[in-house]
Amino acid sequence: MMPRLFVAFGLAAAAAAIDAAPVWTLQTSHSTASLRGVSAADERVAWASGSRATVLRTLDGGTNWTTIAVPGADGLDFRDVDAIDADSAYILSIDNGPKSRIYKTADAGATWQLQFQNDDPNAFYDAMAFADRDFGVAVSDSVDRRFVVRMTRDGGRTWPLVPADRLPEAQQGEGYFAASGTNVALVGRTHIWLATGAAARSRVIRSTDGGATWAAADTPLPGGPSSGIYSIAFRDAMNGVVVGGDYSKEAEAIDNIAITRDGGATWKLVKRPDGTSALSGFRSVVAYVPGTTSVIAIGPSGSDISNDDGETWTAIEGPGFHTFSFGRGKTTGWGAGSRGRIARLDWPREPSPGS
Repeated sequence: MMPRLFVAFGLAAAAAAIDAAPVWTLQTSHSTASLRGVSAADERVAWASGSRATVLRTLDGGTNWTTIAVPGADGLDFRDVDAIDADSAYILSIDNGPKSRIYKTADAGATWQLQFQNDDPNAFYDAMAFADRDFGVAVSDSVDRRFVVRMTRDGGRTWPLVPADRLPEAQQGEGYFAASGTNVALVGRTHIWLATGAAARSRVIRSTDGGATWAAADTPLPGGPSSGIYSIAFRDAMNGVVVGGDYSKEAEAIDNIAITRDGGATWKLVKRPDGTSALSGFRSVVAYVPGTTSVIAIGPSGSDISNDDGETWTAIEGPGFHTFSFGRGKTTGWGAGSRGRIARLDWPREPSPGS
């Protein structure tokens, strides 16, 4: 039997603020890889990925995880995975030059198609996201003050670059932290957000017309070589959250969460009444519970949860992870982290639907 870890709240006020206490169930992945990618298709099917070309999949809610080989990918670090269903998924590997790749399977990992291989020695692809099985966006760190964004509308058969003149100028060193595969957020095929860091200012680059035009918005999260936004999530075209901090200081939370109510044009820091950050540590991933205003922010040191669209937050007891994903339209998700750690997260009852 798998160990079960129940999230508890020590304060009555905290319990009142959280409509339903989530429950973590630790699972056995049979892997010791550093897992940085996880994507849930539904409450039964999820894929995970990480170092040493690791790809894992469960078909039974995580009771069993199977390792899937990717031929020709030895030594690659798969920092992102996007699951479509039990048979179809995309994986992205990081590094400069040809080690940055995108593979796709449509037969449950029996075969893999190499869809994209980076030929720019200065580009370093960090993350991707898919709105559906055909429409996706992948991003690289900037090169020579130019953002590098690729989009597919044909299921990855082609990955054309977004023309540089459509994108804002990048800051020196501006890019994306390959920490959780969640630097890109999509709402349908029209609304796209990219969350940056590692530069003087942490910004959100956004498009509302499917990538035809782009604009940049500063956020109040501090920038720096190891600081900035690590994850972005939107519940609709207007309401979103960014989280992050400094990965070299995982226990610290200094101005590391902001929310938007205007589609990412402006961002507001979220703080506790005493002026400190609303989160309890560095956070590498943020995700909305589908169809609700509940949000969870997770990092290697732990988690925080909000049930009011990111306005107030409560730390919850339980393990820390690098990345997290909810199944589409479900209140079941998975966290994945170092040394092959995987856990399933469930809400005992569904939160009230968001407006």
